[in-house]
Amino acid sequence: MRIRYIYIVLLCLMPLLGWGQNFDQMVAEMNDKSVPLVNVEVEINSVNSTDYKLGSITISEYKDSTVETSSYNCQVRYRGNYALNLPKKSFNIKLVDEEGEKLDANLLDLRTDNSWILDAMGIDKLRMRNRVCFDLWNEFSHTMWDTSFGNRNGTVGTMVEVFINGEYNGLYFLSDKINRQLLNLRKAKVNDDGSVIVKGLLYKGVAWSALTTYNEDASTNSVEWNAFELQHPDEYPSQQAWQPLIDLIDFNVDTELEYFAEHYNEHYYVDNLVDYWVFLMAMGLTDMPYKNTFLSTPDINFEQRFMITPWDLDACLGRAWNGNQQNQFPAINRLDGYAPYRRLLAENIDGFKQKLAQRWLQLIDNQLSPTNLENHINAIAQRFVESGAWEREYERWKNTSVKIGANIYTEVQYVTNWYINNLAYANDFIKVWNDDPTNITASTVTRIYNYILGIDTTFYDYLDLNKDGAINSSDATIVYNILLGR
Repeated sequence: MRIRYIYIVLLCLMPLLGWGQNFDQMVAEMNDKSVPLVNVEVEINSVNSTDYKLGSITISEYKDSTVETSSYNCQVRYRGNYALNLPKKSFNIKLVDEEGEKLDANLLDLRTDNSWILDAMGIDKLRMRNRVCFDLWNEFSHTMWDTSFGNRNGTVGTMVEVFINGEYNGLYFLSDKINRQLLNLRKAKVNDDGSVIVKGLLYKGVAWSALTTYNEDASTNSVEWNAFELQHPDEYPSQQAWQPLIDLIDFNVDTELEYFAEHYNEHYYVDNLVDYWVFLMAMGLTDMPYKNTFLSTPDINFEQRFMITPWDLDACLGRAWNGNQQNQFPAINRLDGYAPYRRLLAENIDGFKQKLAQRWLQLIDNQLSPTNLENHINAIAQRFVESGAWEREYERWKNTSVKIGANIYTEVQYVTNWYINNLAYANDFIKVWNDDPTNITASTVTRIYNYILGIDTTFYDYLDLNKDGAINSSDATIVYNILLGR
């Protein structure tokens, strides 16, 4: 009798909890607190991480007091490396038309494209690290050239609850991808004789490998070369497509220091290098730099400068790549062995340390401040809780190896505390760089005018910015231009 009573109670609770409901039932009960619902129809036992399988995807969203539903044919495969070992898996989704050809669509007002990600966040006890980090990155780092997406240099996404063949599978983030369209990379040109002229390039680091080591004997007739994938133009793998990356590595490894110092900014965008370094240090991102990183250039026929775009940002904010707690803060010098930071930092070329320090201090007071991070996390956590999605996620996946808590705010508190401590730890090192008297700041102008007015007539070489043997108003003008970014 007691068993029957418990069973009846559970049946009554299932619609409330949601984890026992199917897709159609959940759609019927959507309201203004609901997150979008996604149902993927596919022969799930045939899905793997290499071949795309034909299926369909249906998305329902509560919008303007009604439920809007759209459906598409699609191709499905698993994505990830270590995460493939977890029971909750991520998916790559490619939209196709009735003939199986590429179909672009704007999903949930994110962007018009055919290639999408359903990110399971299986190692993340917060189920949002990757998304929060990208949102913060997008606030301050942008492409070095114009694009159709507001110079965005990262993904955008929105939380959804996913069903597989109608059955509840958990909380995901639907996001776009880093690709040619987003970064505005030019397509390769195919001549009448069949020859190909490579233009825009996009490489992705897929395994641990410092950019200071390489093996030029590796085949260049494949989309994979050493620890990199050719993401664009992936249909034309060749020596021509891989040579710019080989040249970049040769430049970092084989050139004399003086030559490197004179030409490094012809191979990299300095502001992008600075932003990437600050971002990795602040977030405690440990599964990079060149693994989980894109290198791109819009057209190698004009220049071969590369921009960095981060990827897979879930090993961060106090958690390792397997979800384990990581209390030790990242070493401030851990990028010193990677090109081009190895030389830029060791030799402090063009005052690179001061550039890092200035950008660090600027960002941790603004876009990377503890308050901004906490606001982002709390906004998503509140949506998780109010929609009931966190409770359903917990019931669905609470018994897996990477255990999440019934109360999401326990992990929220851990992350916010870790972040504050990490910034304090890093500040102790970085502020030393900023205190260098040769650092170009507003105080440099004061020192110049003190010299001109005779208040302090000590001739400091670093104040003679135009190197004409005198300290005067022209040096102050240079300082103003530097501070204004001219």
